[in-house]
Amino acid sequence: MSDSYSAAVDNPAYTVEQAIANIQQREDLGARYYAAWWLGRFRVRQPEAISALIAALEDESDRTPDGGYPLRRNAASALGKLDDLSCLPALIACLDCEDYYVRESAAQALEMLQDRSAIAPLKKLLEGGIEVAVLVAGKPHLVQPYEAIIEALGTLQATEAIPLIEPFLKHFVEKVRYAAARALYQLTANPHYGDILINALQGEELQLRRSALMDLGATGYLPAAPAIANTLAENSLKLVALKELLENHLKTNSRGENISEILTLMDSLL
Repeated sequence: MSDSYSAAVDNPAYTVEQAIANIQQREDLGARYYAAWWLGRFRVRQPEAISALIAALEDESDRTPDGGYPLRRNAASALGKLDDLSCLPALIACLDCEDYYVRESAAQALEMLQDRSAIAPLKKLLEGGIEVAVLVAGKPHLVQPYEAIIEALGTLQATEAIPLIEPFLKHFVEKVRYAAARALYQLTANPHYGDILINALQGEELQLRRSALMDLGATGYLPAAPAIANTLAENSLKLVALKELLENHLKTNSRGENISEILTLMDSLL
């Protein structure tokens, strides 16, 4: 780790100006990487910061031995948090990047920005269905970041993507199946998809139960509340899931029925 990276982490006086200067220089890759994260973490929406992050999406200097682009990944993640649509074309272009993790970060950022212009390029990444959605030889990941892509399409209310998403309910990776159920509930409000995620809370692997908790929170599917509260997982995570469940329910249901039940469940976890 570079000295300037460590100094930035430890220095509470680290400023926006420093972060922008660091991301624009070429000598210290660690400082650039941290600056991109910092600008997103502290929601720096200054035009100069956004321009620097967009420029970083085309960086060639920070590259891993296996061909990855760490700075691009951080820059994409940061831009998703800044609520500035001027970065949309650059993020959409990142969906064609050779680095899987850049594509994943870009899909997640486009989900956060919630602009429907991202739907068509995201749908394109699902072409071929589960037949081509396989592991890359010698890599620990699939051909595309399907979980992030499908979740983004659900959040973007891409009802036109339903036929493309449905086959992924049978994908061999559990988290991809969960993402499909989450998105399909968001797009159809069909309880069947919410119940798929409730059943996933009974799984043997803690990490998968955690994933199902967060997916249920994103759906706003209120019947899931008791199952969330009783899941074998950390209370802190169950509280987050219940809070998100309630918030997402209220986005589309102004009456807020059964709120008292959810609040009681949350109280029991404190």
